[in-house]
Parts: sequence; C-alpha cells; structure tokens
Amino acid sequence: QVQLVESGGGLVQAGGSLRLSCAASGRTFNDYAMGWFRQAPGKEREFVATISWSISYADFVKGRFTISRDNTINEVYLQMNSLKPEDTAVYYCYANRGGAWFWGQGTQVTVSS
Repeated sequence: QVQLVESGGGLVQAGGSLRLSCAASGRTFNDYAMGWFRQAPGKEREFVATISWSISYADFVKGRFTISRDNTINEVYLQMNSLKPEDTAVYYCYANRGGAWFWGQGTQVTVSS
C-alpha cells in the first residue's frame, strides 16, 4: 500500500524558515515526479514545486523555497525560507507517474506577521 507522510509543518514568524519532509513507502519512487502543492483556507489547491529529472517552482516561491529528494530512502523535502503570512496553508506531498497520483494527508504551515 502506497503511503506518503508529511512532517515538519508548524507555526513560524514571518521571515522564518521551515523544512518539510515527505516519506514515501509502498513502492520505489525513483521514476516518479514528486513535489508539493498547498491549499490555503477558502482557496484551491495550488502547485508549489516539483522534482523529477528537473526542478520547477511556482513563481511565488522562486528564490525562497528549495525542493530536494533522496531516492535511497524515498523522501522529498521542501526547505522554505523567508516565509510570508501568505504562505500559510496546508502543504501536501505528491508522487506522480503518468496517470498514477498519490497524495499525503498534508501538514499545516502557519506564518504569523
């Protein structure tokens, strides 16, 4: 059974940093794209970052967030620096290959002003 479990969320002041982790299990994810979406209250889920053979970011996190992965232990990370109150959201880890999508349960990130 595939599972993605996020950790590392929490409450931080504006300008601070957090590092999210996502541990994947149930299969080998080396050939899956993995990454992060987020969903703020009252808003739709939006793309944040992805990593496969390349890396891409949403414009609103470029220069502040860094995505990385460790295929030896099936984990993906999101280092978030210079956090802003508008980054407050539930952050979801995903794994994707073709039509197969897997999601974590989400981790709350709250940035206070």
